[in-house]
Amino acid sequence: MGKAADYSRDSQRSWKHTVAVLLLLIQLRCSKGGTQCRILRCNSEFVSATSRSHEGGNEGYCSALRSYALCTRRTARACRGDLAYHSAVQGIEDLLMQYDCPKTGPTAQHRPPSQTPLSGDACFYERAFQQREGRLPEYLHCGVFGDPHIRTFNNEFQTCVVEGAWPLIDNEYLYVQATSTAVAGRERTTVLSKVTVIFKNWRECIEQQIYQAELDNVPGAFVDGSVSDGERRGHHSLQVRSQAPGRHAEIWAAHIGTTLVVRQTGRSLGLSVRSPRAIVDSFTAEKDLQLCMWGCPSSQRLAGPPADPSGFAHTHCSGVLPTKDIYFQACVLDVLASGDSNSSTAAVAALEDARAMISEPEKVHLLLARTAEHRPRLTVIFTVVIFTGQMVEALSMLCA
Repeated sequence: MGKAADYSRDSQRSWKHTVAVLLLLIQLRCSKGGTQCRILRCNSEFVSATSRSHEGGNEGYCSALRSYALCTRRTARACRGDLAYHSAVQGIEDLLMQYDCPKTGPTAQHRPPSQTPLSGDACFYERAFQQREGRLPEYLHCGVFGDPHIRTFNNEFQTCVVEGAWPLIDNEYLYVQATSTAVAGRERTTVLSKVTVIFKNWRECIEQQIYQAELDNVPGAFVDGSVSDGERRGHHSLQVRSQAPGRHAEIWAAHIGTTLVVRQTGRSLGLSVRSPRAIVDSFTAEKDLQLCMWGCPSSQRLAGPPADPSGFAHTHCSGVLPTKDIYFQACVLDVLASGDSNSSTAAVAALEDARAMISEPEKVHLLLARTAEHRPRLTVIFTVVIFTGQMVEALSMLCA
């Protein structure tokens, strides 16, 4: 009887917590339009383009509509189920027919922002942000290591079997690409074998600079041999440092407040990134494949390790990673996949980087999902779904 009562109270608390989280997400959706779906940016670009449509008459308006349609197609993947997105798509179709616009033809050209001269601390992101906002920016962390495993900027954890070159980050300031290769004799096992980082030319702060690391070659310099770039007021916007030349490099990009750590552990590379939210989110709609943002494609994800607490992998990883979090899970997977206990060093190093890059210690460890017996009953879930559906419909009308 006591257990039943405890379960009932747990279910009620879980139900209330679920409703609270869902309502918060709905509220954020109303205020921001979602973090993944970029439909608001498409809307904004269309409004900006149509404000200049008189420059080209009806042809200018048709160009703006075609540009709008192209933007929605590029963000379609992230906008599935989004009411605003589907409304925009239908509206574009109606307007194209109403104005007798061909579906193919030139698109609107967006004017770049004016390049006013920089002054003060504009090339030192954190300092400028603090002066402007009176606080430090919100920093996000992404880690890629081992088999490879990914801790995304959104604090999701995945193990991927991606092979070849994939973009980890692709925004206005930074492009990071990871190359994974298959491990001989190990089915569906890949490791990070190459990391390419491109710092894009940004006004007076830096010229384009490239860093590249491969297995057994993690240089302490950019590809042109320099270790710094973008001198301004006696300081450099870009710097590379190394604690272990050939196996470790830390890159500090002051103009975007971003730190990247590349290291080799065993026979794989690892990458850790700390970057302000505003920098992370500064990408256009078509760049919807970024592993640090949304993880790897669902078809390329691996399941977690088998539950075998008595096995060697569990025993070994418990010794080096006593907290049963995502790094422990990654450790177990790597040891099982490689058969080598030394592969656990990738997860240990990734955890050390996370501790150094995440300012709030309680957010370093991401615990594994709760087991099924602790989840609310299906009837509760269905009730929440129905209730939430009604709330979404009502609040969507208010947000419109």
